Parts: sequence; C-alpha cells; structure tokens
Amino acid sequence: MNTSILNHIQSPIVLQGNSHIAYRDPTAHYDEGVFRLYYTLVETESDGQVYMYTAMSESQDLVNWSESRRLTPRDNSLNFSSPGNIIRHNNRWVMCLQTYPRPNGEKYGNASSRIWTMESMDLVRWTEPELLLLKGEETPIEQMGRMIDPYFIESKDEPGKWLCFYKQNGVSLSYSYDLKRWTFYRNENAGENVCILNEKDQYVMFHSPENGIGIMRSTDLENWVHDEGLLTFGQQEWDWAKGRITAGFVLDCRYVEGIEKFLMFFHGTGPEDERIVFDTHACIGIAWSNDLVEWQWP
Repeated sequence: MNTSILNHIQSPIVLQGNSHIAYRDPTAHYDEGVFRLYYTLVETESDGQVYMYTAMSESQDLVNWSESRRLTPRDNSLNFSSPGNIIRHNNRWVMCLQTYPRPNGEKYGNASSRIWTMESMDLVRWTEPELLLLKGEETPIEQMGRMIDPYFIESKDEPGKWLCFYKQNGVSLSYSYDLKRWTFYRNENAGENVCILNEKDQYVMFHSPENGIGIMRSTDLENWVHDEGLLTFGQQEWDWAKGRITAGFVLDCRYVEGIEKFLMFFHGTGPEDERIVFDTHACIGIAWSNDLVEWQWP
C-alpha cells in the first residue's frame, strides 16, 4: 500500500448524496487490505416514497469506492439502518443496527424502532436480522420503548461482557455475555450515534448532540467526563455540511500501512438544516487524527 495513502484523498466527501439519495450514519471496518463502509442509504423513489437500507461500499485506497450494495430489504415498515459497529464473536462477524419504521410517511422512525443484529462470515453476505431484547426477556417487545443507534463494546475489565449503547432517554446501556440474553443497566446523558474506543486504559466516547461531535471519557463506562468543545471540522466552509455534522465513527487504523492514524467517518447535511433535507443530499465525510484530539481532513 502507498505509504502516503491519505495524501491521495482530494475531497472530504467519501460518498456524495443528491436530490434522491442520502448517505447517513456510517460505520467502517478494515480487514485484509479492504476498507468497508456500512451506512444508511436513504432513497426517495419517483413517486416520493422514501425507503431506508443498510448498505455497504468497499475500497482499497479510500478514494475509489464500489457502488452501494444493499444488505437489507425494501420495506418502510422496517427500514433497517444506522449500522453501529461490527465485532468479532464466536468466529463470526456481528453487526448491530436499527429498524426505523416510517410506514405512513412519517419523517422520523416511529415508536416501534428497535435494535437488531446480523451475522456474517465474509463481511459481505449477512444473515436475516435478529431482534435484541435489550430490556430482558421478561419485558414485552411492545413495551421496550423506541431504540435507535446501537453500538457494541466489550468491557476492558471483564472480557466476554458485551455492552450495547443505544439512544433511549439520552443513551441507554444494556449488557450481555452471549449477545442473546440482555440485561438493562442504566442511562447516560449523551447525544446520539455513540462510538466508543478503549484507548490507553480509558474509554473515549464520540457522540452527536444537535450539531457537531462531542467527546466523553470514562475509566469504567459509568462515570463520564465531557471534553470541552465540539468537532465540526471544516463545516463553516462546507456547503454540503453547513446544516449539520453528526454520527461520527472512529476506526483505529494506526497499524494499517499507509494510514497510521485514526480515521473518522461522519455524515453532513447542507446547506439547509437537516430537519429540512433529512432524506436527501446527506454525504459521508472523512477526517483523521493521531491522538483523537487534533483532526485533519482533505
């Protein structure tokens, strides 16, 4: 791989939306020379109907990306979307994602939005989604409450204990030892689209408030300290992201030849506010950092 791969990226836009397509909620994965970007693909069809998919694109150089490959069905009573992250569990890849039902033309996912997983052996072909009972098996599905934007992380202090963060009453937290049986744990005051890294014996959380990407830090996943300020990168100069920057996902590529940095993928909407252009024009952008504090972009 070229030792200066980031120098070849000419634009901060990785995937560019338009009047009938939006790219949102990215997560990324690197394996054996291939970068895979998973995201919400929002498509407005010719009759005005809106459908959302979990989709993916692949690249070997972060410049040239494959066409979108849809991984979930066309069904606006489900709208599988917002892939959180991909973990390795029992010799399989596991992705967490949400449903975002809008069967009656709702602007946002209704109260039946829930968290699911899919599994894969090759990161390309995925199993049918499986619902997660994040409030425990004793809580009826219809009483679990609206849940979106999941993220899995393994406890650094208790290997084999997996925690799922998801947007509900701020950010809610459930845990499991097998990704099947879950116990609700607690809530935390944070924004949406959580991404958490275990870095230098502390957890670093990236989350999205109204605009920009905030950072929180913890040693135990319970007690969090908010960093001052928000990451907004080049938003003031970017028409495509002036409305909102959100949904930051950080991929640790410090050991990838030609990268040697953290990569952040995020989505931007603009120039209007995201509440106006929620289903169109959103683009996925990229930035990078050596230390998760100072960030650069093309």
